[in-house]
Amino acid sequence: MNKIMSIDEAVAHIKDGMTIMIGGFLGCGSPHRLIDALVKKGVKDLTLICNDSGFPEIGSGKLVVNKQIKKLIASHVGTNKETGNQMNSGEMEVVLVPQGTLAEQVRAGGAGLGGFLTPTGVGTIVEEGKERIVIDGKTYLLELPLRADVALIAGETVDKFGNIVYYGATRNFNTLMATAADIVIVEAENVVEVGEIDPNDVVTSGIFVDYIVNGGDK
Repeated sequence: MNKIMSIDEAVAHIKDGMTIMIGGFLGCGSPHRLIDALVKKGVKDLTLICNDSGFPEIGSGKLVVNKQIKKLIASHVGTNKETGNQMNSGEMEVVLVPQGTLAEQVRAGGAGLGGFLTPTGVGTIVEEGKERIVIDGKTYLLELPLRADVALIAGETVDKFGNIVYYGATRNFNTLMATAADIVIVEAENVVEVGEIDPNDVVTSGIFVDYIVNGGDK
């Protein structure tokens, strides 16, 4: 199976109203060319799951500025003023989640778990609408898993099967999101032949990856 496709072919999988995940931390490790293509396509009413909404001109923040996001699930939004504007005006629903909880929600979605218990947020606004469970006298919140229709992630070196090597901190949420979507598309800085990557260096197995975009192909 040939997993390599053009950027336009890749973003054609994303339709209005879908739930998408985008990897990265303030733009570090984000699939920038895929994001740009999604902005150009103009798909709208998306639910976006990501660590943050980037900056107005960097990362997933471009989608917010272009008003393509209906609902944002993220751990912080302070670096993108437009996110706050749309949240306060009611144009966009924003669900703020503690960062560790968000990561675990995505991991649970990828692992097929029904949820997990965490003490994070007990006694704060975070617990509103959530089930409280007491174990050995300690209160926990039941947090539910997160999955997406499509995950857009980024890798440093990717072979043609989809095995991914990341560079430093760029792995961040990418490794988790690769397991938690129906369709996973990776933007690769370098695409190599199968066998060129040392198996010991592979972080994300190609079994999770559906399509590969050569992001380094200018």
